Amino acid sequence: QVQLVESGGGLVQAGGSLRLSCAASGRTFSFNAAGWFRQAPGKEREFVAAISRGGTITYYQDSVKGRFTISRDNAKNTVYLQMNSLKPEDTAVYYCAAGTKFLSNSNYYQTRSYDYWGQGTQVTVSS
Repeated sequence: QVQLVESGGGLVQAGGSLRLSCAASGRTFSFNAAGWFRQAPGKEREFVAAISRGGTITYYQDSVKGRFTISRDNAKNTVYLQMNSLKPEDTAVYYCAAGTKFLSNSNYYQTRSYDYWGQGTQVTVSS
């Protein structure tokens, strides 16, 4: 079993930055994929970014490319999401996810590719 705890959310003005962290505990050696999803009020949960076990392969939703950067420190069992140039439309609850599957172009964006989820952290971007 793997437990994920997110932190770093908050209120920021448009154009500002935040860095989210996701600390994993438990059987962390068992997970390969790691990613971030978000859910705005009244909308479905959507993919934001994902990273392979070694950190060499990353995937991004088109709307965050060039603004967000996902990274991981396996020694610390932590995944990060650096968010720059934030926009009001980035406002959502952000969820960390991890899974045992290996990511590919056909599955990185699917929630079913991930086995473990954090409780979420609120990000609010004011205009």
